[in-house]
Amino acid sequence: MASQGNRGVPRVLEKLENSVKSGDYYEAHQMYKSLYFRYLGQKKYNELLQMLYNGSILFLEHEQQISGADLAILLVDVLVKSEEKDAVKWIPKLCCIFSKIDSSTPERDTFLADAIRWSANGSSRGDSFLHQSIAQIYWNEKNYSQARHHYIHSKDGMNCAKLLIEFQSIQGFKCEADLFIAQTVFQFLCLSNKTTATQTFTTYTEEHPTIKKSGPPYLFPLLNFIWFLLQAIDSKKIQTFAVLCEQYEVTIKRDPCYVEYLDKIGQIFFGLKPPQQKQGGLFGNFFESFLTGLDDDSDEESTPRASSSHRNTTKLLENADLD
Repeated sequence: MASQGNRGVPRVLEKLENSVKSGDYYEAHQMYKSLYFRYLGQKKYNELLQMLYNGSILFLEHEQQISGADLAILLVDVLVKSEEKDAVKWIPKLCCIFSKIDSSTPERDTFLADAIRWSANGSSRGDSFLHQSIAQIYWNEKNYSQARHHYIHSKDGMNCAKLLIEFQSIQGFKCEADLFIAQTVFQFLCLSNKTTATQTFTTYTEEHPTIKKSGPPYLFPLLNFIWFLLQAIDSKKIQTFAVLCEQYEVTIKRDPCYVEYLDKIGQIFFGLKPPQQKQGGLFGNFFESFLTGLDDDSDEESTPRASSSHRNTTKLLENADLD
């Protein structure tokens, strides 16, 4: 009997496919749902996963967005329940489904959120290759903001930079060429991803039509700051980091978020303690954390103060070992 049941599965699936092709969408969707519950109860995960994937693609190719997205969400649910961990096999399939779900379909976001949670495998960010693939899909759709968001959680600095160049060229002013890359580099660093931050910065500055062949040093002070910052992280010298931020205080203050990013970067790469909230404002608290960290660093011969003269600051920055 079991053997006969197995032989009957292809016939049922063929009937489902024919129902969709003939336009009996509601009936086909209900039959898929019935098989879903049956296979799930029998723990026939492999058959169920393949059925849901094929069914989702079939509905989406026939412009049945809601039905296709519904089966896609069930597919991720089965990936979780079956404890399927084969990301190499399933991430391309999940991305194929995502690319076929219309951006106006509300279930698309639910499907993506579920897919990221499945791919996270215990972490909070999701698989970097999944983010990279989703970023490319958003980029193809010219959704630059979402594409950038997912590239931040990937390891593809080269394409992230190329996206930013296109994003800035189309939606930004010429004078904002430094702002687009700065936020991205800071966010990579806040995720402890210095390698991709460096790759993104290098590609962006080398290929951006307004910036390429201009540095370092660059015409944009913010780009010079980032260039020095990436080298300071390699040197791991808290003194260099403190002097660098003091030297570029005016530039850093262009965006209040930069101070928050740099505070986090200081904690991650230089061992700074979180600043205490005082009446001096966020930037005052930021430099207070520097001074506390510098006082605790017995290996440094001298400690720069936030009130040092511009001349002393410049001298320290020039003498700092950034290699």
